[in-house]
Amino acid sequence: MMNAKKNKKSQKKPKYKILFVSSELHPFAKTGGLGDVSNSLPKALKALYQDIRILIPAYPFAVKKAESIKTIATIDLPTKGFPGHLGLPAIEGKRNRVSILETLLPGSQVKVMMIESELYNRSGTPYFNSNNKEWDDNDFRFALLNYVAVEIAMGRTEVNWKPDIVHGNDWQAGLIGALLEDEHLNKKNLRPATVFTIHNMAHMGVYSQERFNALELPKHLWNHHELEFHDDFSFIKGGLVFSDRVNTVSPSYAKEIQHEEFGYGLSGLLSYRSERLSGILNGIDMKEWNPAKDPMIKQNYSIKTLIDKQTNKTAVQKHFNLPKKKNTLLLGIVARLVYQKGIDLVLENMEEILELPVQIVVLGSGDLELESRLRQWSNKYPDKIQIQLGYDESLSHLIEAGIDAFIMPSRFEPCGLNQLYSLRYGTIPIVRETGGLADTVVHASKEHLNNNTATGVVFHESKGSTIIDAITLTSLLYQNKDIWKQLMISGMKQEYSWKESAKKYLKLYAQAIKDRNKYTQHTPVIL
Repeated sequence: MMNAKKNKKSQKKPKYKILFVSSELHPFAKTGGLGDVSNSLPKALKALYQDIRILIPAYPFAVKKAESIKTIATIDLPTKGFPGHLGLPAIEGKRNRVSILETLLPGSQVKVMMIESELYNRSGTPYFNSNNKEWDDNDFRFALLNYVAVEIAMGRTEVNWKPDIVHGNDWQAGLIGALLEDEHLNKKNLRPATVFTIHNMAHMGVYSQERFNALELPKHLWNHHELEFHDDFSFIKGGLVFSDRVNTVSPSYAKEIQHEEFGYGLSGLLSYRSERLSGILNGIDMKEWNPAKDPMIKQNYSIKTLIDKQTNKTAVQKHFNLPKKKNTLLLGIVARLVYQKGIDLVLENMEEILELPVQIVVLGSGDLELESRLRQWSNKYPDKIQIQLGYDESLSHLIEAGIDAFIMPSRFEPCGLNQLYSLRYGTIPIVRETGGLADTVVHASKEHLNNNTATGVVFHESKGSTIIDAITLTSLLYQNKDIWKQLMISGMKQEYSWKESAKKYLKLYAQAIKDRNKYTQHTPVIL
């Protein structure tokens, strides 16, 4: 009996100490899927008995949402390697001091560390000011995130905790691998293993050589094998070149970014590193996104009570001042209104789409021209289409619960989360076959309908006619209530929790440690 208890305890012993570095973390700071992933994955890893801590900037709006927050450390960053003119308060003119705050991720025991600095003490979003203009010192702001991560990683702080793995996410954390490699080469310090996750290759953190010099990054990194990128330098390239393992958020996207169309000038490097490049599909928080218990929707429902979904549809129509038509196909879009998401393709064909028996609701913000064009359509056809600009977490839940089908015509989509939320809520996703959308939605072909494996409508080409065809097919399927109900049920039965994906990350961490341990100086990459 004692041996059984002992074995049970040993199984729960943390295997890795993981520093998870991100510029976003729901519910503290979120502009898109990165915020959701930074919340859900660490919680799933914690459930697997890992000692994981998250590091993010202490944006004022993030600190305001934190409970029981406290200062646990101060870090004096030497002027060399991080210049004094960044606006950080100088200590005796030699060092720059930041504070580390600590709180818990709501609903979990995951510790969250926030970097308190004047560079983050401003209104707006993590990346943009209140006028939706990008902060002109984002390179300095996120370089600070990287430098502090390295100080913690090397055990040079009062945090008194040193990770085995540093897991950086997207370009904002792309310099960590390069800076840790510099520690290893020049100071002979054993660094933690490094993993770098690409959430979107379109955002690369590209800045000028002048900014490279201002950041006082190690001079030897300025060459085209390392950080230099077409006479500028790129944060994300640092993560791709120097990390022990590189991954992205779906298997299909891992293949796509090795081709010119989706590689944004780095497809050659990604192909070169293909043996250390992989794709792990994002999951979703099955507790937060659960129509049976979701407190943000009008009426809870499940596979057994699908009739109750109709109450949410009525609530969405009421919120958007649309006519309450029970049997009209209600379509929804919740997205950043940008070129990537294919919103312009919908707009270009809106006249034909609105000729179908449909209503459309849109929640999002982004490109001002796209916002303006959506307003114009809403003004022209107020009984058919309505929009709400900005982002509202509660409304996004209600939309997923209330609409009949969700439109995702993305030109590319590393993973996508909304199609997974839609499946969970019995809402039919209409998606383009790309990235994670291709990996998660099964097209309603005759074969898939006959064997009950279809979960949505998938179209191939990124052009207006295929979108119209896809929505037309969705409208026809909707008119057959038996087929539509089966599509809903098949989607709701899908398993896209983080549990299995988190196990794959543990294997990735093991590979990263193995690669770090057998490290020899990286071979120059010829691009």
